[in-house]
Amino acid sequence: MSTADSCSAAGVSVEIDDVQSGALRPRPVPYEGKFVFLRVDDRHAGRALLRRLLPVTSGGLPSVDRSQDAWVAVAFTYEGLRALGVPQESLDSFPRAFREGMAARAELIGDVGENAPAHWEAPFGTGEVHIALSALSSDAAQLDKELERARVALEDTPGVQVIWQQDVRQLPTGRTTFGFRDGISHPNIEGVGLPGSNPQEVPIKTGEFILGYPDETGNLPPMPSPEVLGRNGTYVAVRKIHTNVAAWRRYLRANSSSAEEEALLAAKMVGRWPSGAPLELSPEHDDPELAADPHRINSFLYRENDDRGFRCPAGSHIRRTNPRDATIIGDARMHRLIRRGTTYGPPLPEGVLEDDGADRGLVGVFIGAHLERQFEFIKAEWVNDGNFIGYPGEKDPVAGHHDGTGSVTIPEKPVRRRLRNLPSFVVTRGGEYCFLPGLRALRWLAELED
Repeated sequence: MSTADSCSAAGVSVEIDDVQSGALRPRPVPYEGKFVFLRVDDRHAGRALLRRLLPVTSGGLPSVDRSQDAWVAVAFTYEGLRALGVPQESLDSFPRAFREGMAARAELIGDVGENAPAHWEAPFGTGEVHIALSALSSDAAQLDKELERARVALEDTPGVQVIWQQDVRQLPTGRTTFGFRDGISHPNIEGVGLPGSNPQEVPIKTGEFILGYPDETGNLPPMPSPEVLGRNGTYVAVRKIHTNVAAWRRYLRANSSSAEEEALLAAKMVGRWPSGAPLELSPEHDDPELAADPHRINSFLYRENDDRGFRCPAGSHIRRTNPRDATIIGDARMHRLIRRGTTYGPPLPEGVLEDDGADRGLVGVFIGAHLERQFEFIKAEWVNDGNFIGYPGEKDPVAGHHDGTGSVTIPEKPVRRRLRNLPSFVVTRGGEYCFLPGLRALRWLAELED
C-alpha cells in the first residue's frame, strides 16, 4: 500500500483508493443516475466482462472538479459470485443473510402482504440478479460518458445479459416524490477523510462500513475469505420502493384543519420540514435559510433538549432510523448505515389527491459492513416496531407497513396526540443484498480460473 493509497486519522489508515467510490462518496446534488442488473450465463464471459469493467470502475474520494465527478460501481449477489465460479469455501465464508438473499429474509425485515416477494417486480428475488451496476453523477454529460464506457464493456459479451434497468434523477423541486429534501445525513467515518454531515457526531469506526478495519466493538467485522476478496469491501442492500403520494396527501388533509396544520403534521411524521430544516432546530415552522446552511442543517442531537420528543417525535422517520444520542434501548452507533436514496418516476402534480397510476418512488441504497445488525436490525426493530422508544407495535409512520391499521404518537402538552388507521405510504417493489468488493478484489474475481 502506498502513501497515496491511504487516508489516515485517529490511528486508522484506510486504503481509500481500493474502496469503490460507490461505497463512501455522498450522493451528489443534483444528481443523475442509472441502475443496471446483469445475469451471468457463462462464468468465463462474466469474468471477461469484469476485466473490461475494471478501468471503468471508480475508487477513492470525490473529484475536486465537479464536472468530472461521476462514478460506476460494481456489486454482486451471492448467486452472482457463484455464477462467476467463486470457490465454494469462499462462498461459505459470507454471512448467512447475504447467502440467503433479501427475498428469503422478507418476513424478518417486514416485507409482508403487498410488500412480499411474490409481488416484487422481476427480476428482484428470482435469483437471476448476479451483477448490479450503478452510476451516479452531478453532471448529465459526464454520466452519459461513464455509461457509454460501461456499455462498450458490455458489448460482445453474449454470456452476460442485461435484465433490468432503472433511471434515477433529482426532481426539479430538488425533493423526493413526497416533497421532502433527502440525502442530508452522511456519517462521520473514522479515517476516511470526508466530513460527516453532523459536526456533533463523534467519528464512527471504519469497520462499521468497510471490511478489514476495527468496528465499534473493537474487533474486525466478519470477512469473507480469502482476504484479498473481503478487504475494503462492504455490503449493500438495494431497494426499489414505490411511494403512494396521493394516499400520503389525503391522510394529511383528513387529519388537519388547515394548510399550516397539515404541513406541521407531515413534518412531525418525517422529522424535517420540506426544505430539510430539522424540527429539532425549527420546531414551529419551515426555515429555508437554516436548511441552506450546510453547517446547521444537520447539527443537532436529541437527548439534552428534546429527550421526550416534543419537538421531533421519537416515532418520526428520521429519529427512528438514526436516533443519534436519544434515550433508546440499545446503542445507536452499532446500527449506523450509509444511506443513498435516489428518486425515480415523475412527481405527482402539486395539490393532486388522486393517484394517476404512474410508478414513482425511490431506489434506496443502504451500505454497511454488517447486514444483520445494521440494515436488517433497523428494518425489523426500528422501522417496524416501537419497543426501543417505548411504543411497542408502533411502526415508522412513513416507511412502515401499516395496511390501514397503523398509529403514530405525537407528544404534545397537555395531552399527546395519537393518530390511527394509517395506510401504507410506501410499497416494496423489490430488493437484493449485494457485496461491493474493493478494486483488488474485483481484479481477483476477474482473474479466477477453473
